[in-house]
Amino acid sequence: MPRDVTQEVMRVVAEQLDVEVATLRREQAFIGDLGADSRSIFELVLAFEEAFDLHIPDRDVEHIQTVGQAIDYVHAILNDKRG
Repeated sequence: MPRDVTQEVMRVVAEQLDVEVATLRREQAFIGDLGADSRSIFELVLAFEEAFDLHIPDRDVEHIQTVGQAIDYVHAILNDKRG
């Protein structure tokens, strides 16, 4: 599992949405700022699940709209798993 969750989330976002990691900011929305569509979001969620060995329920996906929300969500899930 990656040690730096923030960097790994940003790497996954950059790879999936074809943007440079250096241009990513926490407040950027996947849809709108980063040009994602529903298919891109689906693929992004799958990539997060694979990268961090976790499951993101469909009901949570709609609440993960920005880079920062994704980082915070993954941190929270990983902390719960370690709990």
